[in-house]
Amino acid sequence: MPAASTERTTAVVIGAGMPGLAVASELSRYGVDAIVVDGMYVPGPLQPLNTGILQRCDAADAACLQERSEILRHLRNYAASHGLDVRSTTRAVRLDRLDEAAPAVAAAETMASPGVVSPGVVSYQWAVHTANGVLLADHVVVTRCGQSQLRRMLAELGIAIGQNLVAAMRAIGMYLVGVGELATPTPKEVLRQAKVVGQAISAKVHPDSVHGALTGTFAAIPALA
Repeated sequence: MPAASTERTTAVVIGAGMPGLAVASELSRYGVDAIVVDGMYVPGPLQPLNTGILQRCDAADAACLQERSEILRHLRNYAASHGLDVRSTTRAVRLDRLDEAAPAVAAAETMASPGVVSPGVVSYQWAVHTANGVLLADHVVVTRCGQSQLRRMLAELGIAIGQNLVAAMRAIGMYLVGVGELATPTPKEVLRQAKVVGQAISAKVHPDSVHGALTGTFAAIPALA
């Protein structure tokens, strides 16, 4: 892991469409740093994590198209005016859980920021690999991906999944927004999911805040399963 190409953030949002921008906007409102990348793509069959392209599931019918376009316009304006880190030409190519890679990541962190990272202490759960380097984060938000696709991806990562997909993901710092199994979520449902996930991540980042105390139970998330 080249130290020069390693960046650190609180959350990485995979997908720069309406769901991803909605989550990034919610995180910004709660003061949580995030980097948005434009989806996830593994270029060849020999890669360790061969998930292919996470297919879009945000196609809108005629009735929703105008509403979706208007919401997207507002989200893009918010991202631009608030300086959100949206990398629309960057794709994730691999995800790594850092449980086993912690010593290597700690060494890379120390080289990248001497005197900043305590020896042997790794606070990040995920390494999101891109063509430009590695993004270290405690939280990953996946958008525009069917739940069946996500189950396969987690299985390839060696992560045990029970009946409650959302609970299993929450335990490892991963969240879903803009996801549908049989039907595409409406724009309002996508915004609701983004708000719930933004609150959940904020509650973990700021557990002592009033907001964290009110949202720490994550009560609304089972509705996404």
